[in-house]
Parts: sequence; C-alpha cells; structure tokens
Amino acid sequence: MRPLCPCWSCYCLLLISSLGVQGTPVAPRADPEQVHLSYPGEPGSMTVTWTTWVPTPSEVQFGLQLTGPLPLRAQGTFSPFVDGGILRRKLYIHRVTLRGLQPGVQYVYRCGSSRGWSRRFRFRALKNGPHWSPRLAVFGDLGTDNPKAFPRLRRDTQQGMYDAVLHVGDFAYDMDQDNARVGDKFMQLIEPVAASLPYMTCPGNHEERYNFSNYKARFSMPGNNEGLWYSWDLGPAHIISFSTEVYFFLSYGHHLVERQFHWLESDLQKANKNRTARPWIITMGHRPMYCSNADLDDCTWHESKVRKGLHGKFYGLEDLFYKYGVDLQLWAHEHSYERLWPIYDYQVFNGSQEMPYTNPRGPVHIITGSAGCEERLTPFSLFPRPWSAVRVKEYGYTRLHILNGTHVHIQQVSDDQDGKIVDDIWVVKPLVGRMMYF
Repeated sequence: MRPLCPCWSCYCLLLISSLGVQGTPVAPRADPEQVHLSYPGEPGSMTVTWTTWVPTPSEVQFGLQLTGPLPLRAQGTFSPFVDGGILRRKLYIHRVTLRGLQPGVQYVYRCGSSRGWSRRFRFRALKNGPHWSPRLAVFGDLGTDNPKAFPRLRRDTQQGMYDAVLHVGDFAYDMDQDNARVGDKFMQLIEPVAASLPYMTCPGNHEERYNFSNYKARFSMPGNNEGLWYSWDLGPAHIISFSTEVYFFLSYGHHLVERQFHWLESDLQKANKNRTARPWIITMGHRPMYCSNADLDDCTWHESKVRKGLHGKFYGLEDLFYKYGVDLQLWAHEHSYERLWPIYDYQVFNGSQEMPYTNPRGPVHIITGSAGCEERLTPFSLFPRPWSAVRVKEYGYTRLHILNGTHVHIQQVSDDQDGKIVDDIWVVKPLVGRMMYF
C-alpha cells in the first residue's frame, strides 16, 4: 500500500480540526464579537466596529436607558477580510457610525442583526469644541500574552477616568499569528475597554505582516489612509497619528514615505493656523527618535531613520515637527518608560533650570511602551544620556490630561507598584507666541 503523501496528511488534519466533536462541521457564528469604538473626527459621532464569521446586516441600536428598548437605529456596512495565512481565514468586519450624539451624554448600545446581537455596552459621547479637558490613557506594546497593565487599565475605564485611549502601536504580538487567531484573541481582550472608549491607534512593527492587513482591516480610524496616518481634534489639542513603519518596510513602497511626509506637512500647516482654537499639537508614532535603552533599535543610533529620514537626509521628521512647533511627541516600541527634556537635534531646550517644562523651547518626548507583551521589559543603558530626564523599567501606562490651552498634565502609572504614580509633570505654555520654536 502506498504511503499517504504529506500534503494529503496535512489536508486531513485541517479537515479534522474544522469538524465538531461528533464529526460534523461547526456552523460559523453570526453573533458579534471584538466590539470596539473609534472617533471618526466628526463632532457628535462615534464609530462602532465588530466582527462576525458570516455576512450579516450591520446595525447598532442605541439609547439613553440601561434597560428596556433601545429606540435609536443606525445602519452601516461590512467588508470581508481574508487573512494572509495558510488557512485563508475569512472574517466579516462591520462598521456603523452613530451621528447626532449629544456632547458628554452617556449612551447604551448593542450591535449586530436579527441573526445575533452583542451584549449591551456604554460609552460617553465626546464633548465638542476646544473648551473642555480631555483625559487619555496612552501606551504601546500591550500583547495578547502578558498584557500586564491591562487589568488596571480596565478598572480605570470602569471608574470613568478616561475619554479616549491612544494605543501607540504593537498590539497582539502578532495579529497575523496562528492564521490571525491571535488577532481575534487580542480584540476580544481589549473589548471591555475599547467598547466603552474611542480606541485610537497607530501601526507598529509587529503589525507589518501582509502589508499591515490585520491592522488596516480591524481598526476604523479617521481619514482615507487605512489608519496609517490621520489627525483629529480633541478639546484644546490637535492629535496627529502617523506610521514610523513606512521608513523601515520599504518593500511596500518608497512612495508611502513621501506621501505621509507631505500629508504631515500640510496637516501641520493647517494646525498652526488654528492654534487660537487648538493650542496644543500632539503627535503619536511607534518608533521613537531618541531613547537610551540598551539595545540596537533605531532610536539608539545617532542618525535614527525616524529623526533624520531615509539615507539620513530625506523626509526626516525631527526638523518638520520642530519647524511647526509640535508640543508633545508620544512614542512606544521600547518596553519601558522614558521622559526626555525638551530637545531638538540633541540639544536640551528647557524653559528654565527651575521649571524646564514651563515654556520649553523644544518638543517634549514621552516613550511609553511598557504596558505588557511577551517580550518583557527593555533594559536601559548603564548611564542616562544628558537629554534623558526620567527612566522607569516597570510595567505601566501613561495618563495624559489636557487641562486647557496652556496646561498639560502627564503621569506614569506603575503596575509593578500597584498603581503608584512614578512620574508626574506639567507642561505649561502661554497662549501667545505658540506657532514655532524659531
């Protein structure tokens, strides 16, 4: 008898794994899962995104009461997503945008269709205009395995401490793994937070597989650049999210570096003209320009790609961000927390010796990549650099409170020390003369 060929053996294993205990196929699920919110950039709106395993209508029912009927309805669309792995698993990603929401009002909602509904969730609509004080949780590098800081972040969310989350790249480690089942598991993990707050993102290096396809499909960010770069207004701040990864994965096209750079410059020009209404300009990107960690990452090199651009001279971001007076730059990638002195081109530009962050003459950099993940924490170099103000090698995340047009409060929460605040600063800038640093 001829032995079975290897490919036939693989097929049999795949077939058996796809059958139920009794040998019958498992019916794909129509119930929504992986529910999460994002802010589409339009005042009075919120986008709900979820996943099913069969094509179904996309509807959100919402209202103001915790119990009883949900009288309001919104319809949307779904898109099939086929993962690039060997099984070519197909998911259906649903998106519905709710409009006409009352600022600051709490809504109750569920999503799905007559074939299956999610449980009920709650969220508070973002307030409109610049005259309020947004509170954000900021972190990167969370991971499906060892999401160390997430239980505390979940408790914070349940207590109403935040208006939005900024996840600065590197999500599941990795979304594409195990034919994208790791991505499913991660989206299920974050649902208790992400279904209650707008969960705003940027791509990291761990999202790269299949041209960032899992990242692009699973999240719904503003704009028309598949979530790679976009901006939005929140209270007195203009927040810009962008991809550092275009500088490293050039096989997907050099043109992405140029396109993003020109978009960033145009967006910064508009933001500067709007400084009276939104005085703060804040950026978020995954890989830092500077860091003092003991590894060989890009930020440890003097002429880092993100800072100086391709070949050290094309499309570098430090000069661009300095030119347009970016106030605060949020990063991750290093599995630690580091706060820099106000810096430009390796020179420290503190406001004064006594109050370095009052009217600083350069941007403030915060590296917050210690939320968790299977790769554990990243050590620092033995001696801190002259531009490094604080270094913390502990699991945690950052709280960002944009109090008003002149004051921003930044705190680092240590999960290792049971929620202790291990860094605490105010960045203070006058409303007058905020355009550029030179």
